Amino acid sequence: MSRDEQQQLKIKYYNEAIRYMNNAKETLQKAGKEGQFYKDDKYVKTACGIAYNGVLKALDGYLFLKGVEKTKGRKSINYYYEALGKLDRKMLISLHDAYEVLHLSGYYDGIRNVKIVQSGLELAYDIISKIKPAAA
Repeated sequence: MSRDEQQQLKIKYYNEAIRYMNNAKETLQKAGKEGQFYKDDKYVKTACGIAYNGVLKALDGYLFLKGVEKTKGRKSINYYYEALGKLDRKMLISLHDAYEVLHLSGYYDGIRNVKIVQSGLELAYDIISKIKPAAA
């Protein structure tokens, strides 16, 4: 794959992941804040789910660019853990933490602590930045 093709793929995956993150931030604003907590867990859950899917989009692009074969059917978190474990241990740690905060605590449990949710979003942006295309 040529550098230009790689750049185009990075642009595609990066833009899609950022689109998810922008949607997550918009949704999170609807939750409202009361002190150090969000008021409405429905919006927090939705925003965390959207942000986590943005992380998965970025990881799909990252793994594709690294030549990791796509699996057929639905990918589990273990697929990403195994693939990243062979490629980038630091990113694996970030994924694990993003999974715990955004997917489990945020999406499933509806945690409403602003600092915790924001830390999950920061982890998501860190992972997404790994596929950020070079400036033109």
